[in-house]
Amino acid sequence: MKRDPLNIKQTGNEFPLILGRDVSGVIMECGLDVKYFRERDEVWAAIPPWKQGSLAEFVVLSANEVSHKPKSLSHTEAAAIPYVATTAWSALVNTGGLSKDNCAKKRILILGGSGGVGTFAIQMLKAWGAHVTVTCSQNAERFVRDLGVDHVVDYTAGPVEEPLSALEKFDLILDNVGGDTERWALNLLKPWSGAKYVTLVTPFLQNTDRLGIADGMLQTAATVASKALKHLVKGVHYRWGFFAPSGPALDEIREMVDAGQIRAVVEETFSFSQVPQAFDKVEKGHARGKTVVQISKGGDDL
Repeated sequence: MKRDPLNIKQTGNEFPLILGRDVSGVIMECGLDVKYFRERDEVWAAIPPWKQGSLAEFVVLSANEVSHKPKSLSHTEAAAIPYVATTAWSALVNTGGLSKDNCAKKRILILGGSGGVGTFAIQMLKAWGAHVTVTCSQNAERFVRDLGVDHVVDYTAGPVEEPLSALEKFDLILDNVGGDTERWALNLLKPWSGAKYVTLVTPFLQNTDRLGIADGMLQTAATVASKALKHLVKGVHYRWGFFAPSGPALDEIREMVDAGQIRAVVEETFSFSQVPQAFDKVEKGHARGKTVVQISKGGDDL
């Protein structure tokens, strides 16, 4: 995805493109108008897609995208959280309407629960008192149960819609899988009760790559509007969720981490020289948490 899709800058500066969205490290310098941070503060952030990424020694961010790092985590652990946390927060809180005040006893289904977003969402929802069901492979069942999951459906044992249909209906579904899940998943929601299906697998980038930014956005808007209307008449809400960087959201997440309600799930750590191997691993899928790249060991900075 281009950082400047409308070519406003016209400077030909798309490359080199620095990848990576999570960052945890130490502030080296602050702008004159920055009031809540100072040099040497330990911070974490999720970097917006239109900015250069985190696989670098230095990162430039706006103050509203940054938050103080949890004191209970190392930088390696902290770097595993911001992107998946702000993605889950955007989908569940901003789009799904959930909060710590209204989540108790709600029935939530997470399709694809053992990856980065899923493992964070499980912990946040359980901390807020929800009943959480997830789909994952059999060899990930113990892993997600250790995070607090109430019920697990093994997708390797056959079509998951059958065992899920036998359960009590859900108040919200978070879809990390996509594919044909839309065909049957919305039938698992409680009708006419404000129940929502939120998918993180959308055709937005495919549309903009194929049709250009303007036509792609028009096609995307038409698609989501037609699907939302189609399911609204059945008494359920269809929504798309997106990654949305937010320092204030990370402030709240930091409090949950330091209270012991959420822990970092790091599957594997690579050095900066091993970045190609790290991407090979991520591309294979079947994640059990996050893959972290350690940029510098000096001062434990990432």
